[in-house]
Amino acid sequence: MLAIVAGTVFLPQASQAKTITVCTLLADAKTGETLITQGDCQHRASAASTFKIAISLMGYDAGILKDTHHPILPFKAGYPDWRKEWQQDTDPASWIKYSVVWYSQQITQRLGKDRYENYVRAFEYGNGDVSGDKGKNNGLTRAWLSSSLQISPAEQVAFLQKLLRHELPVSKATYEMAPKLFDIGEQAGGWHVFGKTGAALSQKPDGNVIKGQPVGWFVGWAEKGDRQVVFARLTRDTTRPAQPPGFTARDAILADLFAKDGQF
Repeated sequence: MLAIVAGTVFLPQASQAKTITVCTLLADAKTGETLITQGDCQHRASAASTFKIAISLMGYDAGILKDTHHPILPFKAGYPDWRKEWQQDTDPASWIKYSVVWYSQQITQRLGKDRYENYVRAFEYGNGDVSGDKGKNNGLTRAWLSSSLQISPAEQVAFLQKLLRHELPVSKATYEMAPKLFDIGEQAGGWHVFGKTGAALSQKPDGNVIKGQPVGWFVGWAEKGDRQVVFARLTRDTTRPAQPPGFTARDAILADLFAKDGQF
């Protein structure tokens, strides 16, 4: 059983290790009607790599990103490199495909602190806290990485609804370019899905991380005919899983919602 007290999720003991779905939320993009809601969809967690959707909008709007393959930025020693795919020159498409942390950081640093903070505020993104780790002044490069920037599934869906309705303060070209980076492809149920996974360490109410109990995200939208829906799934593992938790969240929601027609 999952107990939630004052915004804190208390997990079963390690002997009962499993993936817990904290929330699944699905809504109509145009009307805002909630189609599916399960669990605690107000619970905030680190934005993690789902923040790349917002960063891509910032990057295209500011002219830092040009198209799906430009700019190509060189990998340099000292960049985050714990995945082999990150240890190479990277363009926007491979940035999202391999979820390259340092490419995100290069975009935010090129934006600069003021412009970066202004975008987050204008997007009304989650708790809007881009201060980063306490006392380290690293919000420009770390806020979304198990740090200060928190967002709930309900807030993810609200942000994505604004994206699809073109209600965010970005250029027309940005709306045309950014979604291309997140194309997951057409599913068996006929839905064309766009989305981004994410994974982060769980955090206590004071912001300190809880090792070994990661959260997983899959957020995005799907299109079929003239219908558009937006979705968010947040999971939490009781121990470190074999597969990245964002991948597990993605695979599960694709199977649960988009593998068959008539699911909602």
